[in-house]
Amino acid sequence: MEKQQWRKKYLTILSGQTVSLIGSSAVQFSLIWWLTSESKSAIMLSIAGLFSFLPQMFLGPFVGVWLDRLNRKWVVIAADLFMGIVALVLSLWFLWGSPSFMIVILALFLRALANVFHTPSIQAIVPLLVPEEELVKANSWNQFLQSGAFMLGPVLGAAMFAAMPLWVILLSDLVGALAASFTLWIVAVPVIERTKESMSHYVTELKEGFAVFWQDRPMFVVLCSSFFIMIFYLPLGSLFPLMTNVHFERSAWFAGVVELSYAAGMMVSAFLIGMKKHWRNKLLAAQISCIGLGITFVLSGLTPTSLAGYWVFVLMCFFMGGIGNLYNIPFTAYLQETVAPEKLGRVFSLLSSVLSAAMPVGLILAGPISEKIGIAAWFAASGGFTLLFAGMGLAVFFRVSKHR
Repeated sequence: MEKQQWRKKYLTILSGQTVSLIGSSAVQFSLIWWLTSESKSAIMLSIAGLFSFLPQMFLGPFVGVWLDRLNRKWVVIAADLFMGIVALVLSLWFLWGSPSFMIVILALFLRALANVFHTPSIQAIVPLLVPEEELVKANSWNQFLQSGAFMLGPVLGAAMFAAMPLWVILLSDLVGALAASFTLWIVAVPVIERTKESMSHYVTELKEGFAVFWQDRPMFVVLCSSFFIMIFYLPLGSLFPLMTNVHFERSAWFAGVVELSYAAGMMVSAFLIGMKKHWRNKLLAAQISCIGLGITFVLSGLTPTSLAGYWVFVLMCFFMGGIGNLYNIPFTAYLQETVAPEKLGRVFSLLSSVLSAAMPVGLILAGPISEKIGIAAWFAASGGFTLLFAGMGLAVFFRVSKHR
């Protein structure tokens, strides 16, 4: 690897992925807001969230092994183009008729199916281009640009939702997919040559992915703690629009500001994390961040329905996004530093699957309970449970680390 050229290659890929993400986040916001405004149901949004996580939960562990056997560059391109085609088909459906809720949810499912292949492949490409000592910085750049896309996407989505039909908005996803595919296509990505010894049996390779976590006990503790926390954390993202629409009784513009605030928090924290060159304990930073998330959930749930309460919620979303990066960036860099490149595909895919497996449990709880006790009360309860599991995980983490 020519170290002096890694920035050019990496940023070329990242620029295309960012353009794609802007289109995808605008489309995602528009579809979720359409479901929110048409159904006004936490259960409907929970179903949409559930279908968005099912592909990762069931296919993730197995897809990871396939990714370690395939050319990751072409996997990402194929996944991007597939999402673009899904957007095109749904766009034509809205143009020619009025699709049902389940058709839109099916489209969200297919987009998530492509992401099962896309996300771990991109994460596994990074250490093939970036020197080990630059991984935290590279992941911070990635999160910074992603945060910018998440900021711009919902605002763009809200503006487009108010000004044009949904079928036109959906086409932005196709444009983004083409941009991402082109920028990756023109970059030479190293291909890992697998020897006959490494081409072991499929089940053996799957077990090796599990073994990576089991053999590193502190990392295993963080993973287990994260699973229980994600039961309460992941559904909240699906319920943000309902918090704006039902609890605060505000429009799509206000929902866009909420998403923008969350992304702004991600962007600021990514910038600050990237400035720190040396991390003594990346896993500890990830575990402590979960406590911060729990606090923001509780405070969000205590907001009154007034306009002032809405702005407090916006501020909490800013901190949610920022604290979430304190989990994602160090944990991702730790994996990229410690796991062999030929195993990264299955490891990242397995990680996503374990965390995504928490989503159905959370949605089964979040949908019916939030309709019964109120969406704000569910935010507060989620924060309480998050603090409980984060505190327990931190205690076990310190104990395991001492005996490492």
